[in-house]
Amino acid sequence: MTIVKSEFSLALNQVATERGISPDDVIASIEAAIIAAYKREYPDKMEAEIVATVSRDSGEAKILEDKKDITPSGFGRIAAQTAKQVILQKIREVEKKTVVAHYKSQIGTLVKGRIIRYDGYNAYLDIGKAEAVLPKEEQIRNERYQVNDSLIVFLKEISDDKFGNPRIIISRTDPRLIEELFKREVPEIANGTVEIKKVVREPGERAKVAVHSSQGGVDPVGACVGQKGVRVQTVTDELGGMEKIDIIQWNKDEKLFLIAALSPAKIISVDINKDTNKAKVNVEEKEAPLAIGKGGINVNLASRLAGFEVDIVQTASTEKKEETATPAQTVEKKEVPASTPLPQQTSQPTDPAVSPQPAPQNTTDTNKEEKKTN
Repeated sequence: MTIVKSEFSLALNQVATERGISPDDVIASIEAAIIAAYKREYPDKMEAEIVATVSRDSGEAKILEDKKDITPSGFGRIAAQTAKQVILQKIREVEKKTVVAHYKSQIGTLVKGRIIRYDGYNAYLDIGKAEAVLPKEEQIRNERYQVNDSLIVFLKEISDDKFGNPRIIISRTDPRLIEELFKREVPEIANGTVEIKKVVREPGERAKVAVHSSQGGVDPVGACVGQKGVRVQTVTDELGGMEKIDIIQWNKDEKLFLIAALSPAKIISVDINKDTNKAKVNVEEKEAPLAIGKGGINVNLASRLAGFEVDIVQTASTEKKEETATPAQTVEKKEVPASTPLPQQTSQPTDPAVSPQPAPQNTTDTNKEEKKTN
């Protein structure tokens, strides 16, 4: 049996498909438009309880009041225009709700967008079915935004603006952006072999990622770095290429983990006071700049990563102590007793291969002797 669909049914399905909504939502918008047009045509029925029904097959519409059919033969131009506006408005509302429901299920994931507008404060991105907002506080400080630039962003939340309209908020500074980028680039993280314990970052400058693997024989740091650093470099490029990422192996021993978090500085000792949640870290003077970092960024990130308030204490370098002791030792070695005979200098060459040159003869004396004999 062949089912022949009417033109109305085909048009209904086409509108629903193009808008990404269900045919029932389109029917509901048409029914609301018919009621609005009827009340516009008959103002005395504004307070009456009127119900409109539309057939999905034929498109036939009926208007009922107290179950009585009061369908008019037609509407005027103004009422028809009102119906058109109501249909478009209702479809847009349903479309917005559908889009918001779609992106609500994607909160906490990465989306790719194209900048369509930048007002100097907020950037607006086209992320496919909707427009998302990148607020000033979610932007990387030293990153420039230009129209038509493509960005990978983190879908942070969906909130309502002051007018009650839903607004999709995206971020470039959230630490979870780095976590999701590594999940995409590192298969070991995606399948659960390697776990990201924590991510801390100063957007656009530096980030530290603590990783761990419960499976033996798996190097979590090497898996994230990749061959010749290709994996971590890909993540860095997605962040604009300016943010340095340190991959650190997580350790349940808090002292060892804090030492690793302060890398590349070499740490002498760590004293942790759990009561005050403070850690005292002793480093040599030459290692102190590495431990602190530019503007204190390294020690601040390590403090946030390990969960302790870190105090860097500088100690005298062992090399300096050795240098101060070395001159006294060399002076003692150079002292020579006065009675010791000095070695005699010899004019003969020490190398037997080199033969001594004969002394030059006085040619003037030989000439005089020849004259006397003559």
